Amino acid sequence: MSRSTSPTPSEGPGDGHLLRADLIAAQYRSELLSHLQEPTFRARAPTLVGVLSTAQEPARRYAEFTQRMCEELGVRYVLKEVGGARGGRDGEGAEEAVIEANEDESVDGIMVYYPIFGGGQDQYLQQVVSPLKDVEGLNFRFHYNLYHNIRFLKPSQLLKHNPLLPSDDPVTEGDHPPPGYVKSILPCTPLAVVKCLEYAGVYNRLLRYGDRAYGKTVTVVNRSEVVGRPLAALLSNDGARVFSVDLDGIQEYTKRPKEEKVRKYHPRHVVQPVQTELKDCLAISDVVISAVPSKEYKIKTEWLKDGCVCVNVASEKNFETDVKTRAALYIPAVGKVTITMLLRNLLRLREYNELAAAAATPPAPSTSSLIDRS
Repeated sequence: MSRSTSPTPSEGPGDGHLLRADLIAAQYRSELLSHLQEPTFRARAPTLVGVLSTAQEPARRYAEFTQRMCEELGVRYVLKEVGGARGGRDGEGAEEAVIEANEDESVDGIMVYYPIFGGGQDQYLQQVVSPLKDVEGLNFRFHYNLYHNIRFLKPSQLLKHNPLLPSDDPVTEGDHPPPGYVKSILPCTPLAVVKCLEYAGVYNRLLRYGDRAYGKTVTVVNRSEVVGRPLAALLSNDGARVFSVDLDGIQEYTKRPKEEKVRKYHPRHVVQPVQTELKDCLAISDVVISAVPSKEYKIKTEWLKDGCVCVNVASEKNFETDVKTRAALYIPAVGKVTITMLLRNLLRLREYNELAAAAATPPAPSTSSLIDRS
């Protein structure tokens, strides 16, 4: 990825640089604006529905931020406030709002502002969102592909009822989808982090696609199904050694070697528990990413490896204020990149829907065949 703009010089103590998400998001914003000028989007602007069903302030701020970004780009945004957002119970009416948006042909994408219930209930709601409209990439169809390192799919597969059904003749290698395939949708926040790391030079473009994070050791603090676990899988599938840290322990993610004799297994990540401490992981990590939704949680600067890259994903700052005394590069937020990835998913899903519908429509019978049957 080209870097036309250098990181902003550091502010305050230390020698590290502060890299704002604006610089990274700008190039994708230009890409989105270009696509939105295409005839199909000029004829009907893409529509994104946001479902806000919690009274939590971070969710409200995220919804307002999404709306501003959509308005700036010319994307139609509709906010559906239910439950806690309207003074009721958190989550009340959320499933009904999602189902209604699923069935509305004028809606191209749906996002839900999590967490709502937490745990399994939120995961259930993620599966209610149709894969044809899942801009957040949280449906099992997309998670299956992510965790199996299947990077492309046929648009018609999104019409299948079984979200865990593997791809027909799955394609896992190559930077561009082969004829008849499109890129699988990836969760927008983990993808945003990957784009930040590409911009920062963590990914080595001289290496083969799919192995460009080879040689890097990464610690990801948080193992949620929305951010931490898919991010660890993405990074390890690109060749990195990843320590995934959560309250229930530390896991190590590494890439499965290619097994020629066992076709059902693709080169993808494998997971094993490790008996080590966070401090030891941080001491050898080239990259540290934290997404803990807590004001109190802070990663100690003294534990960081000199010259590492630190990325804060949480709405609260998970790093101490002197982080740049150890980190060579510090990215304090990824929200703007996340929204650009989400909107890119929106435009792709609009295209995938059209391709899937075309594939599902049987060809009109010829005149001769009608005559033959009369």
